[in-house]
Amino acid sequence: MNLATVLVPLVVAIPLLGSAITLALGRRTVTQISVGVASLTAVALISATLLVLVDQQGPAVVHVGGWQAPWGIVLVVDRLSALMLLVSAVMLLGVLLFAVGQGIVDGDRETPVSIFHPTYLVLAAGLFNAFIAGDLFNLYVGFEMLLSASYVLLTLGGTGARIRAGVTYIVVSLVSSILFLSSIALIYGATGTVTLALLAERIPALPGDVQGILGLMLLLAFSVKAAVFPLSFWLPDSYPTAPAPVTAVFAGLLTKVGVYAILRTQTLLFPSNPFQVPLLIVAALTMLIGILGALAQADIKRLLSFTLVSHIGYLIFGIAIGTPLALAATIFYVVHHISVQTTLFLAAGLIERVGGTTSLARLGGMLKAAPVVAVLFFIGAMNLGGIPPFSGFLGKFALFQAGAQLGTPLAWAVIGAGAATSLLTLYALARAWNMAFWRPRREVENYDSAMLDRLTDDPHDDGTVVTKTVSPLMVGATAGLLALTIGLTVFAGPVFDFAARAAADIEAPSDYVDAVFPGGAP
Repeated sequence: MNLATVLVPLVVAIPLLGSAITLALGRRTVTQISVGVASLTAVALISATLLVLVDQQGPAVVHVGGWQAPWGIVLVVDRLSALMLLVSAVMLLGVLLFAVGQGIVDGDRETPVSIFHPTYLVLAAGLFNAFIAGDLFNLYVGFEMLLSASYVLLTLGGTGARIRAGVTYIVVSLVSSILFLSSIALIYGATGTVTLALLAERIPALPGDVQGILGLMLLLAFSVKAAVFPLSFWLPDSYPTAPAPVTAVFAGLLTKVGVYAILRTQTLLFPSNPFQVPLLIVAALTMLIGILGALAQADIKRLLSFTLVSHIGYLIFGIAIGTPLALAATIFYVVHHISVQTTLFLAAGLIERVGGTTSLARLGGMLKAAPVVAVLFFIGAMNLGGIPPFSGFLGKFALFQAGAQLGTPLAWAVIGAGAATSLLTLYALARAWNMAFWRPRREVENYDSAMLDRLTDDPHDDGTVVTKTVSPLMVGATAGLLALTIGLTVFAGPVFDFAARAAADIEAPSDYVDAVFPGGAP
């Protein structure tokens, strides 16, 4: 047993243990915060160590309880898993610090510590478990862990808007879970196993129509979780109602678990890429419908929610192409999008507190009132919009290059949709920044509302403007995550090289199978 195999189970065990401790501590706020921060810091350090080890030594495989696959639970960490673990742990830690700062100034009215910390750590454990699951049922367990925790986090505060959004989210999530569980049952019935490494050898041997049904079932289940059009209708109404830290985690990470599941299963179980054409079409529609929805919004959080949907289309585009360059670009863009989207939602939370609202109809003069927040939102917006030399531009350029190499008319059409989406994203975010920050406050009441009349505001917004205190820790946490997005730009070369090695791993299913079954699959 080497160091990597010792560390792998800890990424799930530590947050679960931390959750139990924080739950037992009740209202001991300082101790709960310490346990939560320590747990996620430990997982971030372990993930960084695993990333180095698996890059040097190959995948780390753990057979839980000593039961060998396919009879026991197997945990697998390869380059892709390690990268997702590290990025997720860092984002969760940054958002937790933001939430702590918010709790200090609000007295925990929005995110009660006695509930928030245990639930937040369960959500983290579910995320980490999903990334290292070596079988479909354990992946399902990871999904259910994070979804159960997300139900609680989404409805924190118990407002009417949050309860209504929570009901929609719960119903959609339950439908997705039923689809996934049904898929697992069908796959087990057809192959006799749910271990991914064994499925990689047995599914290609099935009749083509059976493969198609199984693949389509998995795609539908994961597409709901990833908010792929037309299964993304639930997201814009669900995310903006939650507290800022919760919204940031949901936007940055929860949809990416669905994308990760699509990426993992499509490359490992269906290497012939039978769904390339429908995925390309869905990618283009997700981009365009999402960004058109963003253009129609007069609320910053809803605008960001629609851009979140639209940029999932880029990731589906890379998965659909399926070449080494496309997969490397997809992995790079996943890291970029997690970082930038999380940062932007935290910045939106700061805007809401300083300006008292996120409605563009009532925001103005924020550049003078909160210059630091203006810079944070502006840099994040330029990165998401794909302005050179930011990581958003580099990721999109690599995806477009992979599409051009594919060279089909449909691939060129998706490239066109992606370029249009990038420009429209930049326009929507620049318009929001101009109205919220650059427009003088005195012009808000007398502003020509012809454009605003064509936009849709948050249906739950009652028109009130309530400003709140912003703590240095909240600003610092947001600035720290923004610095990471800038670091992703500065060190884009090494990060993309690692993404290329991760793509090479998942493009060759035999390497994954050999890691789980060194002596050959049974």
